[in-house]
Amino acid sequence: MKAIEIDNVCIDYPLENEDGYSFKNTILNFYAKAKKPKAEFFRALDNISLSIERGEKVGIIGLNGAGKSTMLRLMSGIFQPSSGKITIKGQISPLLDFATGFESHLTGIENITIRLLFLGLSKKEVAAKLPEIVEFSELGDFIYQQVRTYSSGMFIRLAFAVSTSIEPEILIADEIIGAGDAQFAVKAKARLESFLFKGSTTVLSSHSMELLRNFCNRVIWMHKGKIIADGATNDVVLEYEKHAETMIR
Repeated sequence: MKAIEIDNVCIDYPLENEDGYSFKNTILNFYAKAKKPKAEFFRALDNISLSIERGEKVGIIGLNGAGKSTMLRLMSGIFQPSSGKITIKGQISPLLDFATGFESHLTGIENITIRLLFLGLSKKEVAAKLPEIVEFSELGDFIYQQVRTYSSGMFIRLAFAVSTSIEPEILIADEIIGAGDAQFAVKAKARLESFLFKGSTTVLSSHSMELLRNFCNRVIWMHKGKIIADGATNDVVLEYEKHAETMIR
């Protein structure tokens, strides 16, 4: 059964044309009866079609700007396609930008509670989850401080602890799982492995080929909003590494 199905999807970002839309040029164009310049767009995803089966472990690789993060945000429901269709079957837990979804003026405990309630847990279920999340995050008394006082590493701990506490049917993560200190990285890896054994569908974007080799049975290589290769992890990673070597020379 398919967990994620993407059919001919495009995502276009509008580009601001400062010269064409400045106040000065608007007035000049009005008196000159000139036509308003057409809006320009950047195509972040270009006619993407793919499907991910339930329980698959899929990695996404590519240079910065290839469209990896846009793809994950599409799968997470954060972005909507400009054209085409995406179908998701299953509860999603996105682990993307570690600051996304946190209210800086609220404490760690308050943010945990709000996020879990937003994910559909009852107050009773939230109360049962809190001790485990607090312990896993290893934030100590900082859990009662406003998150605006947190370092980036503390954000990562809290975000990872919350996002992986509900055992989602679909876990989507963007590079963040490779961040943080070595001790926490070991815990994060162990928790991700637990998702593998439980059959959760997992989509990871990372620049760490070792990470993808350890976790994924399939890798998608993206470049300039298109899919260059899609297949067995080792095959695609080797092809990508050879391409990267030629870029360095």
